[in-house]
Amino acid sequence: QVQLVESGGGLVQPGGSLKLACAASGFTFSHYSMSWYRQAPGKVRELVAAITAAGGSTTNYADSVKGRFTISRDNAKSTLYLQMNSLKLEDTAVYYCSVRVFSRLYWGQGTQVTVSS
Repeated sequence: QVQLVESGGGLVQPGGSLKLACAASGFTFSHYSMSWYRQAPGKVRELVAAITAAGGSTTNYADSVKGRFTISRDNAKSTLYLQMNSLKLEDTAVYYCSVRVFSRLYWGQGTQVTVSS
């Protein structure tokens, strides 16, 4: 079955960096677009970044993270990444990776990112 396992979250100071990873299994990773979402306390889950399947690898980002975050994928390792630089207090959230396979949306368990001084 489809499994998504995020890692790499933690506590970081404003201006710092973190790199999240999402290990995928149970589907042909290279064939599917992948996304990162986040959910801050008391807020709705929002799309952070997305990347198309292998061959295209077009990316798009939420306006709030453009120029600071970079989404990438390693199809050989079935792993999705999110490089986060110049982190701000408002980036604090649980970050989830996501994939839609056969019209069903799958989520990982999430990884907590806390930006605090």
